[in-house]
Amino acid sequence: MGIAVLTMKASVIEMFLVLLVTGIHSNKEMAKKSKRPKFTVPQINCDVQAGKIINPEFIVKCPAGCQDPKYHVYGTSVYASYSSLCGAAVHSGVLDNSGGKILVQKVAGQSGYRGSYSNGVQSLSLPRWRESFIVSESKPKKGVTYPSALIYSSSKTPAAKADETTKAYQKPSVPETTAQPVALMQVLANLETEATHITLPKPSLLVASDTSSPRPQPMGHRSWEMDSRSTAAYIGSQNSPSAGPGFVPKEELSTQALEPVSLGDPNCKVDLSFLIDGSSSIGKRRFRIQKQFLADVAQAVDIGPSGPLMGVVQYGDNPATHFNLKTHTNSRDLKAAIEKITLRGGLSNAGRAISFVTKNFFSKANGNRGGAPNVAVVLLDGWPTDKVEETSRLARESGINIFFITIEAALENEKQYVVEPNFASKAVCRTNGYYSFSVQSWFGLRKTVQPLVKRICDTDRLACSKTCFNSADIGFIIDGSSSVGTGNFRTVLQFVANLSKEFEISDTDTRIGAVQYTYEQRLEFGFDKYHTKADILNAIKSVGYWSGGTSTGAAIHYALEQLFKKSKPNKRKLMILITDGKSYDDVRIPAMAAHQRGVITYAIGVAWAAQEELDIIATHPARDHSFFVDEFDNLYTSVPKIIRNICTEFNSQPRN
Repeated sequence: MGIAVLTMKASVIEMFLVLLVTGIHSNKEMAKKSKRPKFTVPQINCDVQAGKIINPEFIVKCPAGCQDPKYHVYGTSVYASYSSLCGAAVHSGVLDNSGGKILVQKVAGQSGYRGSYSNGVQSLSLPRWRESFIVSESKPKKGVTYPSALIYSSSKTPAAKADETTKAYQKPSVPETTAQPVALMQVLANLETEATHITLPKPSLLVASDTSSPRPQPMGHRSWEMDSRSTAAYIGSQNSPSAGPGFVPKEELSTQALEPVSLGDPNCKVDLSFLIDGSSSIGKRRFRIQKQFLADVAQAVDIGPSGPLMGVVQYGDNPATHFNLKTHTNSRDLKAAIEKITLRGGLSNAGRAISFVTKNFFSKANGNRGGAPNVAVVLLDGWPTDKVEETSRLARESGINIFFITIEAALENEKQYVVEPNFASKAVCRTNGYYSFSVQSWFGLRKTVQPLVKRICDTDRLACSKTCFNSADIGFIIDGSSSVGTGNFRTVLQFVANLSKEFEISDTDTRIGAVQYTYEQRLEFGFDKYHTKADILNAIKSVGYWSGGTSTGAAIHYALEQLFKKSKPNKRKLMILITDGKSYDDVRIPAMAAHQRGVITYAIGVAWAAQEELDIIATHPARDHSFFVDEFDNLYTSVPKIIRNICTEFNSQPRN
């Protein structure tokens, strides 16, 4: 039997070698008769993701005008294949915004993609992705044939896919005779491995396809679907020097587009903490219902790095984190982790749990993203065994949106045991029913999934995530008149920097702008100029002293037109004016215009400033918005008072 198999192997190898030599000879003859084909570079669109094109290495031409922030780029130098291809090329500096040819090489996925701003394109960070690519100048390697018809995979309907593929990618292809044959040793290795499934190869297997379909595989190999299981095998076969039998030659590999792990619902980008009741009274059966509720929410919100992230804290006598925001970044893994949670037992100290979350959970180290609203959902069996009002207030002032879900609330004869009557109304942002749910029975908890998801994903309504530190456009109006002097002007700039340091500065948080004035006015920088605290502080430090007269009224009018007109609608507008003397012009009408436009104005006077004029400029009540110091060197003493007043006023405003 063994001799027969060996004889069969020898016959197959001999027949294959004959076909191989015939094919090579035929290719050479065809090459002699025809001219070398002209290489055609396919044109693509700005918004094409690298993962949609399934060739492992290719050259394409990007059009002009791809420096558009709506086409996302993930990573720096090495980009996730989820990225815009041309956007990455512009970001890396390989192309400018006029477009051009680029060489793209697919590589293994990364565990972390660092974001940066470069060449007019903002790249975003990403925890991990299963395939990457590198962009470089289009200098084709000698002896390598690049495809001119790119194979494109789309999630659209078949009709739309065919239409888009034809329009965007199909160009006249390189003649079939230019394809390179499979290496002999690789074929022999494959034959050894697949001896029990021997199939004679057809000559067409050695010819490149000129259609938009994946190229055929070498004999005996299945088609590689790049899902989460096969990605590791694919990367291993590409990188391992000892891939051995079963290795698919790179030239013949059909690198199907990755079936992407969801990046999450971008319309529900929140950082979400669930505080689950692990008290002894809840019992194992109801605890299982609570876990199923968490799993249902995780599925409904579509967990992912570009959408919601979720962690779980269980509380009893004391709280403990089961997993934080960055532990699980998709709904599947999160649901598996929820299933493993076990009941801790103890009391229902929800207040202690809220305090724990405020201090520990929403930190950068635990995956808090800063720009995403913070949400804490407290599930409670009956009533808490400690007080929640004060800890919840501190949590809200820290920017946490608290939702309370009370299951099987206290009956009339049980209310005597409730430590804090009306605890849910005291814990949530406002007693309007939006942030609290009362569920009659544990078996009805599942009906709360969709209403809760709708509310936590409506980020415009999550007003409690806005704090006095992250929700304003602050415009500094700086007196640069001759009476100030160079030394004192630097002291004023230090005062401006000290105030700015207190705020959370970014494009989505607090933004800072500045105007300097004398008789004339000058916009030093607008709200959209700088987006980090370091850049703002450097910009303040770089402001040059102007010197001249003091036209404060004209400066207020200028700031309203040139600075606050460009403020975002959902931002609080704060004007902080610093002057050392009485204005040469009238301040009443400009100040009234500022108040009518909703600009909260703080007037800071030094030395010869007139108190009555400061009170006119300042928002009512003047005692909270008008400050005076006798010397420039004492300006720093008013910083804590101004910050305290800004926050007190903010926290006194009704929010949903």
